Amino acid sequence: MQNLDAGHFAQARALVEPMCGDGRADIILAHALAGSGRAARAARLLCRLAHDNPTAGHPAQDMMALLLRHSRIAEIEATLHATMMQTPNDIRLYDLLGEFLLLQNRMTDAVEVLVEGCRRHPAALRTGNLLAVTQNELGQARDAQALLRHLLEYHPRSAMTHANLAHILTIDNQMDQALHHHRQALALRPDDPQIHLNHAMTLLKAGRHAQGWPEYEWRLRMPGRQKHPFERLLPTLEQNTDLTGQRIVVLSEAGLGDMLMYLRFVPALVRRGARVILQLPREILPLGTRIYGVERVIDPLRPLPAHDWHCPFGSLARALGRTSDIVGAPIPYLQADPEKILRWEEYLPSRPGLRVGIVWGGASRPGVAQAQAIDRKRSMHISQLAPLTTIKGIHLVNLQRGQHAQQMTDMPEGMQLYDPMDDVRDMDDTAAIIMNLDIVVSVDTSVVHLAGALGRPTIMMDRYDNCWRWQSGRHDSQWYPQLRIVRQSRPGDWEGVVAQVRELLATAAASHS
Repeated sequence: MQNLDAGHFAQARALVEPMCGDGRADIILAHALAGSGRAARAARLLCRLAHDNPTAGHPAQDMMALLLRHSRIAEIEATLHATMMQTPNDIRLYDLLGEFLLLQNRMTDAVEVLVEGCRRHPAALRTGNLLAVTQNELGQARDAQALLRHLLEYHPRSAMTHANLAHILTIDNQMDQALHHHRQALALRPDDPQIHLNHAMTLLKAGRHAQGWPEYEWRLRMPGRQKHPFERLLPTLEQNTDLTGQRIVVLSEAGLGDMLMYLRFVPALVRRGARVILQLPREILPLGTRIYGVERVIDPLRPLPAHDWHCPFGSLARALGRTSDIVGAPIPYLQADPEKILRWEEYLPSRPGLRVGIVWGGASRPGVAQAQAIDRKRSMHISQLAPLTTIKGIHLVNLQRGQHAQQMTDMPEGMQLYDPMDDVRDMDDTAAIIMNLDIVVSVDTSVVHLAGALGRPTIMMDRYDNCWRWQSGRHDSQWYPQLRIVRQSRPGDWEGVVAQVRELLATAAASHS
């Protein structure tokens, strides 16, 4: 086993082959054969082992996990295909190959495999759910819904199927149906935090905040989420709750955009007499220091100071949900550094002309599959913004950072973009730049929240399956009065979105001149 763990597959094979016939030795040999490129021999052993244990997980699953650790991608695929050829009716193999292809982001190939599995086994629960979730990611929401409803005819008490259907219906803005299937899933698995969290997202997207914020607390019960004692979690406040002298640490969580949005609730704690300490990432830490009444702002890497209560940012709305402060502080509730505003003014294009900041991509958070999937859907290529360059009387200013900024080396001919971002250290600098712009145009990323919290006019280019906070069917926002939302009419359609944005900017430029 040490040779296998170290990735020495040929040595492991030589050691264990003389012991072939012993169950444990056969498993090790199958893994060693697969890892050393002997797919056909590995498949024969794996099929025999699977035949001996038809109700257990397929032994190819452990093989796949081992070889993934050593990045033997080609060997995994070859072995899975060889195993499937020998036992084409074993549904476990369709699940494994489908999952493997999804890990490689080969979604179309995964669909092909999973469709074949469902054809052979129409009632296969795991296979059908994998296929439906993948179809939805590819923009085939109606096919996914039909498949899950079909599965529920065979498995009416499958919480997984009800939950997946609810999630897909939420994306498709069928809120009443989504909530119905969430309730069905929760009746079957009442203590499942992921189902509760998805239920919360649907409630919030439907605008049912009084129910949604308490349900959102289930995220703290997800594995690895809550690191602080629940008994010190800030309770739900009443209208007349007095917090005088009580020290509350507001804990960093989720993405930068989430925290920028939730900062609106901090002044309500200060007004109640609380001594508020904010835990903020360095990227946005300076912005927190200018919120009136905040005692201190600390880096998340530092130990927590003594405190009476802690409250993750995402729990502030629940804590204030019974009070008149549920909407949060008036806009603007964030302030840019006045000195930086003056300094950045000198670096921006001279007027006249409308200064328009643009962002075309988000941040994918490497290693977080769900975040990467969302980023693919919310981001576009810079070339898709080319129609904006033909508007008379505007200056396009880059606000994009991160990997998507590299696309500026591949801009369409004639596309001009002023780029100050090489000198930007954090979002405090970005805030100062935004205060010198007339409009910000961005996909759904933290810059939207920053511009909105600063009270600046903003146009958000939104994906079809939008985030809960922008609700369903709305083109404005209760969170940011200066925000206009332009949403895809179908998944992936940025052309229509950019055309609408161009019209809005052309009108603004004409009135600005």
